[in-house]
Amino acid sequence: MASCTAQGPWRRGFCKGEKNSSVRVFRRLRVSSVAAPEVGSTIEEKKLAAAEFQRPVYPFSAIVGQDEMKLCLLLNVIDPKIGGVMIMGDRGTGKSTAVRSLVDLLPEINVVIGDPFNSDPNDPESMGMEVRERVMKGEQLPVTATKISMVDLPLGSTEDRVCGTIDIEKALTEGVKAFEPGLLAKANRGILYVDEVNLLDDHLVDVLLDSAASGWNTVEREGISISHPARFILIGSGNPEEGELRPQLLDRFGMHAQVGTVRDAELRVKIVEERARFDMDPKGFRESYREDQEKLQQQITSARKILSSVQIGHELRLKISKVCAELNVDGLRGDIVTNRAAKALAALKGRGCVTAEDIATVIPNCLRHRLRKDPLESIDSGLLVVEKFYEVFS
Repeated sequence: MASCTAQGPWRRGFCKGEKNSSVRVFRRLRVSSVAAPEVGSTIEEKKLAAAEFQRPVYPFSAIVGQDEMKLCLLLNVIDPKIGGVMIMGDRGTGKSTAVRSLVDLLPEINVVIGDPFNSDPNDPESMGMEVRERVMKGEQLPVTATKISMVDLPLGSTEDRVCGTIDIEKALTEGVKAFEPGLLAKANRGILYVDEVNLLDDHLVDVLLDSAASGWNTVEREGISISHPARFILIGSGNPEEGELRPQLLDRFGMHAQVGTVRDAELRVKIVEERARFDMDPKGFRESYREDQEKLQQQITSARKILSSVQIGHELRLKISKVCAELNVDGLRGDIVTNRAAKALAALKGRGCVTAEDIATVIPNCLRHRLRKDPLESIDSGLLVVEKFYEVFS
């Protein structure tokens, strides 16, 4: 017997006991999701107009240096189940630029027109409640293609602003849904970026991490519960001088990237010159990197397609777990993320099997933030991971 915390239109998108049957019914319906001609043409015109006046984005492939940060971002795009990225580094090291450039690189996705949750018309797991009900009734869904969105979460955001709110009075008196979606709804199937996440209230960080891990956001008030899909890649950045996240929260980010100020004079000059070129002629600069951007886009698309078939040998998995155990990493998140990241890297390189080199590349980013802090230890935690890797894998 299915059970919910509330009945009627406010109940959860997936009630206990309903999930499998809903998906089966969905598959039987064979709904044709096509955009209405007049609506679609209007949407296309608006998209073209918006693109014409949109602020040009710095190309991802034009970012000089910061290879560790760029790799972590790409791997999470290939496999969002890695669990997001925490980027820590000095001010002015291109953290925000890299994230915005990443979004510009990603392909368009199909969404249901007018739906606040960016529902996937072909995936019941990524649909808002209203869209699911329309599909179950056999309705045709108006669909359009749109760029994957990046949602910025301001530091002063309240929980209502992030999760959404329920208008209890309207719901009880008028018997209609009265849910005001928040930032998590807008971020569904996209990227949620939190600059200076280490300054955000710990409770809000916990909410974000819970939603990112489960793929759902639930708002409860006065016995009424509303759930909606919240599948997004969580990217946080911060300056270590302003404080670290609590270890319990930091551990729940899939990967941790450290970025520093470039010290090599030649490289600094190149960065300054490239930025000056972009500021003088953004369109021309982007055109000069078009081929590199397209090549990277193709790599990402191909990697996503072959990811599920990438294999990692038992011996390599055993050694990964041995590294985690000997570093006293709590829990199994480190083991799981390292396996996922290594497979995503192999897929990015177009290979069907993970190598020890793949693991060596990603394991510092997967484990460094999970080590217990020793105030007397002067060596960088990433170097400790590398040393233990070569000790075990040799």
